[in-house]
Amino acid sequence: MQKHDKISAMQEAARALRQAGRPIAFVPTMGALHAGHASLIRLAREKADAVVVSAFVNPLQFGPSEDLARYPRSPSSDALLCEKENAEVLFTPTVEEMFPKGFSTHLLEEAVSKPLCGVVRPVLFRGVLTCWLKLFNIVRPDVVVMGEKDAQQVAVLRKAAADLLLPIEIVTGPVVRDADGLAISARNSYLTPSQREEALAVFVALRKAKEMVDSGVKSADRLVAEVTHMIAAKRRLRVIYISVVDRNTMEQLREISPGQCLLAISYWVDEVRLTDNMTL
Repeated sequence: MQKHDKISAMQEAARALRQAGRPIAFVPTMGALHAGHASLIRLAREKADAVVVSAFVNPLQFGPSEDLARYPRSPSSDALLCEKENAEVLFTPTVEEMFPKGFSTHLLEEAVSKPLCGVVRPVLFRGVLTCWLKLFNIVRPDVVVMGEKDAQQVAVLRKAAADLLLPIEIVTGPVVRDADGLAISARNSYLTPSQREEALAVFVALRKAKEMVDSGVKSADRLVAEVTHMIAAKRRLRVIYISVVDRNTMEQLREISPGQCLLAISYWVDEVRLTDNMTL
C-alpha cells in the first residue's frame, strides 16, 4: 500500500492508477478508522479496481467551541486497517498542505444543509464540502463511498454533485453498529462505560420507532414524541434534535411514507455529541 501526505504525490499516484486503466473508488474519512470505515473500504473494492482512502481531520468543519483539538487520531492503526482491507493508497495530508496560509475559497450548499445539523453546527457543511471538493480534485475518483450514518452529509454531497455536475458516482454503506447496537463512531471513544450504557437508549428508541411504522403508524409527530420520551428518560442524555425527514432533501415530514423517510437524531451524552438515524 502506498501512503502519501503531499498533494503532488497523491495526484501522481491517482494519475498512475487511471493510466493503468484502474477506476478509483475514494473513501474520505477523518481518520480514527474503525469497523464502519472497514466496511466502506470493502464496499469501495466492489465498486472499482483501486481504492484510495483519505484520513484528514478537517478543521474547516469544526466550530470554535467544538472538539477539533481532541478529536481522535490514530495514524498507525489507520494504516494497518487500510493495509488489511487492501486499499491501494492512504492519503494523510497535513492542515498546512490542504489549507495553506491565504486559503480563502469555500463551497456552500444552501438548501439540504440548512436543517438538522445545519442549525446547530452552522460551519459544518461549508467546511465539509470545501474539503471534499479539494480532495475530489486531488484524487479524481470515479466513485465516492460514504456511510449512511452521516445521512445529511450524504444528502448535501448528492445535491452539490448534481448542481455542479461533479463526475462522480456516490455510493453509500449502511450504518454499522457494535454488538450492543450503538452506532460506531470515532467519538464513542470519549464515552465512559456508564455513558455508553445510557447512549444505548437511542438505538432502543430507533427500533421502537421502526416497529411503530411497521405496525401502521403514519404520524411523524407521534413517532417523534415517543422517541423523545424514551431518550429523555435517561439522565445523561439531552436531545439536540429528533426529526422525521425526507432522505434526499432533509425536509421535515408530518406523514411517514415507509422506505422514503429517515428518523434523524442528534444528542448529547453529558458533553459528548453523537448522531444516529434509521430509515423508516
